[in-house]
Amino acid sequence: MTLTAFHAEQSPGSHAESDKPTAPAVFADVRSEFAALVSGCGLFDLSTRARIAVAGADRVRWLNGMISNKVRDLAAGRGVYAFVLNPQGHILGDLYAYNRGDSFLLETEQSQLEKLLNLFRRYIIMDKVELADISDELVALGITGGKSRSIMAAAGFELPELQPLEVRALSWQETKATLVRGDGEQQESYQVWLAPEGAAKLWNTLRQNGATPVGTAALELYRIALGVPRYGVDIHERDLPQETGQMRALNFNKGCYIGQEIVERIRSRGNVHRKFTGFLVEGPLPAPETKVRAEGSDKDAGEITSSASLPVAGGEQPVALGYIRHEAAVPGKNLQAGEANVAVTETPFAGVW
Repeated sequence: MTLTAFHAEQSPGSHAESDKPTAPAVFADVRSEFAALVSGCGLFDLSTRARIAVAGADRVRWLNGMISNKVRDLAAGRGVYAFVLNPQGHILGDLYAYNRGDSFLLETEQSQLEKLLNLFRRYIIMDKVELADISDELVALGITGGKSRSIMAAAGFELPELQPLEVRALSWQETKATLVRGDGEQQESYQVWLAPEGAAKLWNTLRQNGATPVGTAALELYRIALGVPRYGVDIHERDLPQETGQMRALNFNKGCYIGQEIVERIRSRGNVHRKFTGFLVEGPLPAPETKVRAEGSDKDAGEITSSASLPVAGGEQPVALGYIRHEAAVPGKNLQAGEANVAVTETPFAGVW
């Protein structure tokens, strides 16, 4: 795919010609970009996210049987977060599913696209279901932060009141667009979907009205600050849904779907052997896959999956995400991860907002 003028304009010379565009890691500096996401208005490129259209007369029944959340009764203009599981209940991928009325739009990471498409196609047998990769037909811009709503209004948006994961078609300066409210962030967060030819104009208008361009490095810090696990980094195929703590991805009243038996069995027994959690770090940041142990013990109590030094007022706050065995999952419990001392803590991390 040839890079659009939009991608080239964001950070001239930062993109190599490839099959898919890449977003810049940094625009100005990571600290100011992270601050914009927390207390200002961060603007970022989401066009490297993959999008799949699901159409056909059997789309509702079929998709409801494929993912861990319920779409059978999902109203038009609303969305859910969900896992894709194998029959043993292990997580093969994650996605957002939005009901667009006559179709569903599935949004996931580009790295999961081919895998999920191949999986979905194997499960279309006699179903009237059509799948289409429409990733190249839409550009998505993200807007996050305490000032995002006021800056979007200054840029010409007439913003409706939206619930989390609500979708609304609108017109911006005679350009057709779709506004999506984010889910569960500390600050208000939005996505705007539109055709590629309108993206550069929207990007520049938001910048002119005070939005701060944000690269992938600050976005990763923000994700870790929120304590949101990322598939392929914090979530892998060996993991079970309840271990991740993402209960928003599950619905226990939806009927049969792939992996449901295992999910229900875990629910009925009351807990899992380990859970996803945050850690406050003293010492060098532990690398992913570093084992977590009680002091003086050679027995693993958990594992680090992500770590970062968060830019906070007055300095840096080293933190990590990972898994901890259920019996050790006590807030404030002190453990070892490599050469660092780590303490179990809730997320989002305190002291950021």
